Amino acid sequence: MDAKAVGRRIKAAREKRNMTQEDLAALIDISPTHVSVIERGAKILRMDTFVAIANVLEVSADELLVDVVDHAATGVASELSAAIADLPNEEKKRILRVVSALIEK
Repeated sequence: MDAKAVGRRIKAAREKRNMTQEDLAALIDISPTHVSVIERGAKILRMDTFVAIANVLEVSADELLVDVVDHAATGVASELSAAIADLPNEEKKRILRVVSALIEK
């Protein structure tokens, strides 16, 4: 497993919520140092810690594991959908044309 990739996604999700490592640590009852170790990918998470982090950050396991598992396509689709949700319709159509062209290759 690529613990660094998972750690980067956890950090990004935490920062998106404007949380510090200390905030996250307090909510899941671990030390801020442990959060740092997780985000740097220096240690593989225990399942209960992973689930607690995903729940507190309000992200799916797919979103955190998208770089790691082969069947996390729904996470990628959700991430793409969220990224374009607020764009004007013409911009959405342009992105769809680009993605379609990439798929056809």
